[in-house]
Amino acid sequence: MLTEKQGEESIVSNFHDNESNIDNKEGGDGSKEDDQSMFGLKSFLWHGGSVWDAWFSCASNQVAQVLLTLPYSFSQLGMLSGILLQIFYGFLGSWTAYLISVLYVEYRSRKEKEGVNFKNHVIQWFEVLDGLLGPYWKAVGLAFNVIFLCFGSVIQLIACASNIYYINDHLDKRTWTYIFGACCATTVFIPSFHNYRLWSFLGLGMTTYTAWYMAIASLVHGQVEGVTHSGPSKLVLYFTGATNILYTFGGHAVTVEIMHAMWKPQKFKYIYLLATLYVFTLTLPSAAAVYWAFGDELLNHSNAFSLLPKSGFRDAAVILMLIHQFITFGFACTPLYFIWEKVIGMHDTKSLCLRALVRLPVVIPIWFLAIIFPFFGPINSAVGALLVSFTVYIIPALAHMLTYKDASARKNAAEKPPSFFPSWAGMYAVNMFIVVWVLIVGFGFGGWASMTNFVRQVDTFGLFAKCYQCNPPPIHPSGASPPPLPPHH
Repeated sequence: MLTEKQGEESIVSNFHDNESNIDNKEGGDGSKEDDQSMFGLKSFLWHGGSVWDAWFSCASNQVAQVLLTLPYSFSQLGMLSGILLQIFYGFLGSWTAYLISVLYVEYRSRKEKEGVNFKNHVIQWFEVLDGLLGPYWKAVGLAFNVIFLCFGSVIQLIACASNIYYINDHLDKRTWTYIFGACCATTVFIPSFHNYRLWSFLGLGMTTYTAWYMAIASLVHGQVEGVTHSGPSKLVLYFTGATNILYTFGGHAVTVEIMHAMWKPQKFKYIYLLATLYVFTLTLPSAAAVYWAFGDELLNHSNAFSLLPKSGFRDAAVILMLIHQFITFGFACTPLYFIWEKVIGMHDTKSLCLRALVRLPVVIPIWFLAIIFPFFGPINSAVGALLVSFTVYIIPALAHMLTYKDASARKNAAEKPPSFFPSWAGMYAVNMFIVVWVLIVGFGFGGWASMTNFVRQVDTFGLFAKCYQCNPPPIHPSGASPPPLPPHH
């Protein structure tokens, strides 16, 4: 292995042209291990930067609580649209994740040629935009990323409270949110994505079990008496469901941080696509089977656990999802921790306890928002339409086009177009299609539908709802707003 001094010298070299040197780094953040610790238990469980680590991180982070809301989306969309939109947005998301990886490689290549050292600095998406396109793009990227990650973390807390209620309903969901907010705050002790090796592996196993439990349990249960499948019945429901699926494949807010934790970041290019293909094996069978079994009942049950029969298998799935949501909370919050550390000048602090202490203020507003808006399901669609549409799809596509708009930039690009797109014109055409489609369908129609549905939930249950959908109202396939519920604990 390289000595520490050699590692510091090699990290400022162009990583794209020096793969052998990068192989000897622990990750993009420049941390090192000697030969003995490389094979130690701590190293095996804690220090991950391989292609497999990145794949597990992407696949684990892509589907968490949204797995439980996809049947709800199918009831709004209908079976055919639900399946087709999953496939469509899955590939669309994989493409924009590829664009983000290309822009990261370009940014880092340029900076390392200038002698910039990233030894104690984690590169983030807004910094890539700043380096390639200037401060205005940095501001836009930072604003969307921060708000998206904030609400992504909020959703995990809401999901924890919603899930545990199906095992223990002695406490209302709001109280469970208080409890899990405190539990998830412990993620401040996980330094970076470099240290999620074990958690990512376990997290994917948990979602795999839950997805196949949902599918098998639904098939064994069979269709409920008088089951109906009326979706799609109203535009507002259709586009609400569509934006939830757009959100499903929009986990790119942490893509740059996952890449930076890799030993060879330039190998990330197709990892997100491979992760998405695996995720299809989880989301498609589970959502289709639950919708087949329960049909329109799902319109008022945004969490699939609420309809599946109580059993030891269901309780196991609930517990595994609770653990996984803790992991996903950490995934969503870690980039926010980095940003906050940079703002207060503590990003290069080596003390784990000190970093954990300064990170705590990030968790508090997330905790508070989860208590204000406990709307499991509808909030996914709102976040998808208003935030994911720009953060994950529109901004990366526009940034790629503008970065390579000049012939000299294309000629000196660190990453050339992929083999299946031999020309830059083909990439521009795909990027432009994504911008127009997501702007009109995702943000436009999706924003209208999801906010209409979200406001409907606020009118029905109120802010600070103590127990959202604990005692669901009658089914309204037409999408009409049900009468307000009496107070329920």
